[in-house]
Amino acid sequence: MPNDQSNIPGAENPDELTGLRKTEIKKVAAGIPAVVSTFQKTISEAGVQRGMKALFNLNKKGGFDCPSCAWPDPDDERSGIAEYCENGARAVAEEATLKKLDASFFAQNSVESLGKLSDYEIGGKGRIAAPMFLPPGAQFYQPISWKSAFEKIALELNRLKSPDEAIFYTSGRTSNEAAFLYQLFVREFGTNNLPDCSNMCHESSGVALGESLGIGKGSVKLDDFYEAEVIMILGQNPGTNHPRMLTALQKAKANGATIISINPLPETGLMGFNNPQTVQGIFGTNAALTDIFLQVKINGDLALLKAIEILLLKEEESNPGMVFDRNFIANNTEGYNDFIAHLKEQNAEELARLSGISMTQVQQVARVLAGKSKIIACWAMGLTQHKNAVDTIKEIVNLLLLKGSIGKPGAGTCPVRGHSNVQGDRTMGIFEKPSEKFLHAIERNFHFITPQKHGYDVVESIKAMHEGKAKVFFAMGGNFLSATPDTRFTAEALSKCRLTVHVSTKLNRSHLVTGEQALILPCLGRSDMDMHKDENRFVSCENSMGVIQLSKGVLPPVSDQLLSEPVIVCKLAKAVLGRKTQINWDIYAEDYDVIRADIERTIPGFENYNERVRMPGGFYLPNCNREGYFDTLSQKAHFNIGALHNPELKENELMMMTIRSHDQFNTTIYGLNDRYRGIHNERRVILMNENDIAKRNLKGGDVVDLYNHYDGIERVAYKFVVVPYPIPEGCTATYFPETNVLVPIKSVADKSNTPTSKMVILTIRKHLNALNH
Repeated sequence: MPNDQSNIPGAENPDELTGLRKTEIKKVAAGIPAVVSTFQKTISEAGVQRGMKALFNLNKKGGFDCPSCAWPDPDDERSGIAEYCENGARAVAEEATLKKLDASFFAQNSVESLGKLSDYEIGGKGRIAAPMFLPPGAQFYQPISWKSAFEKIALELNRLKSPDEAIFYTSGRTSNEAAFLYQLFVREFGTNNLPDCSNMCHESSGVALGESLGIGKGSVKLDDFYEAEVIMILGQNPGTNHPRMLTALQKAKANGATIISINPLPETGLMGFNNPQTVQGIFGTNAALTDIFLQVKINGDLALLKAIEILLLKEEESNPGMVFDRNFIANNTEGYNDFIAHLKEQNAEELARLSGISMTQVQQVARVLAGKSKIIACWAMGLTQHKNAVDTIKEIVNLLLLKGSIGKPGAGTCPVRGHSNVQGDRTMGIFEKPSEKFLHAIERNFHFITPQKHGYDVVESIKAMHEGKAKVFFAMGGNFLSATPDTRFTAEALSKCRLTVHVSTKLNRSHLVTGEQALILPCLGRSDMDMHKDENRFVSCENSMGVIQLSKGVLPPVSDQLLSEPVIVCKLAKAVLGRKTQINWDIYAEDYDVIRADIERTIPGFENYNERVRMPGGFYLPNCNREGYFDTLSQKAHFNIGALHNPELKENELMMMTIRSHDQFNTTIYGLNDRYRGIHNERRVILMNENDIAKRNLKGGDVVDLYNHYDGIERVAYKFVVVPYPIPEGCTATYFPETNVLVPIKSVADKSNTPTSKMVILTIRKHLNALNH
């Protein structure tokens, strides 16, 4: 059967492990090994000429935007050698590959046989070259025309009892133009069911910043890093997930910034960086980055931040006005007195103990921060995927507010987004909870009544499909099954749909666990030329610091059957809405400038969009925090009082966080090596403290099964190799998505509803076969 769940990642019981090879943990990131890895991958996938052309135009002005992370490009000078990192180059190599999957491939490979492959093997097959259809009960995808594909989607959508029975998912790769059209079509169809990948990663950041500062985005520009006195990096591994950030940190450190890294793992990129674009970097002479490393326990960040604030408060009381920015607090904030009263009730020593950090180190950090005001706080999913994630991020805001470190050069908030246009998609209206102001703008400009009821986010969508409340699932990019929590539950939910549709560049796991029938619609990638009437058209993206810039592909597509995402949306809307639509979809498909003109008159900040996006480097969107004010009801920033969440572990339990290897980006697996952590040829590993290994009578190399029993349900991930690692006692780490099967669908962050993928309670048993031996 196509939906055989024995082949879901993490849920399978593999016959053989690939054979772990362990080396020393690297002390520095990048350098010559990164250069070698980049060119090997690019040439093997795309060939020398095609691959080098792609890399030369990657992140260059007038070129195309990297399809991996959302770290910004420099405003002014960009590298003449390479404005990309190792993982960005690998993402482009996979997109630029000459391998393609046509009708003959799908005729020779059943869904069941493909499902037995690993995510790495599936993703390495190549680009999808034509639309494919999986009929009810079939084992093989078969070719289908674009016209017939849209007709099938229209038939299923229009036979629903309510538009709310359809789910329209969006990944962060989708361009501004495609995202705007997509949400416009979905809302004219009649629903706000627009979950997106932000629901699973930085939703907690958006909620926390929106409620406390009035905007759900970070406030800093890249240039602020070069003026900062202190940069705090919390729950983030830039060496693997945002490698170009290391260059900015290196420059900041050279300018005198103190870098404080807070993480359960001593990640290589946090510790040191050899910039391969400098002579010193090539010879490894300028590596050190972090000045103070605080190895917190998993979810110990909130307790640590409170402990630091208590020490700063004591210093402020001894030297009034010398530690806190009292003018800023008085003029720009509210809730200060209640917050200070709360701090005075807390015990710094106990908070330090809960965080796993010694008071000596807490005092060291407090001394650094006491006399500084230009402070940037950066964070990623190490903070956002916990039950109390919103409160933890609000605590970061509290610290910055005490220091007056928002709305000035060299200071502010910096949530580091994972995917390259996830922030832009939200700006374009991809949101299940749209504001009244946004919906009114849609109604005013497009003359249809918008749906008012909030839609489903990712977790709610999975539950709705599982309960039969949603019957059609449409994904604009992404690998929904591998990215989402509770993999078995999600697979069951998808299999209950009447139709599942995926707009994709490459084959992934989500194409293999389907509804009663399924469609794969192949689209152009970022590096592909989008030719129309002899013009190579461009789209635009927003990076994590609010810059809008154009992206124009440079490579001939591998197939003439690929359509751009904006064109796919236009054809879909015409087929589904027919004569009921109030919108001229044909003109959008013909001329992307018309799309941008309509974005301009709908969304604030896009004045003269078509003119400004063509300027080298693009333009910044307005940002109230950056400009020194707060778009809250009171027009002031809010101090917040957050509650700790430290579940007591039983004697045999451990806390697990999911992480990425260096050979992956999100759900895309580039290889089986995690070079920086010294793990090679295997992904089914669990990183454990040596004391925890000994307590369980285990040793490195033992094979174990992992169990989670949240809500009385047993979830199992089979055959993981124990790897001794410098991680706090009681804490473990495993790779995503292999252990997503253990992340409970009902365990979510307060307010943001983000799955708690960094806070999974585990028990561990030796694998049955190992016991028999």
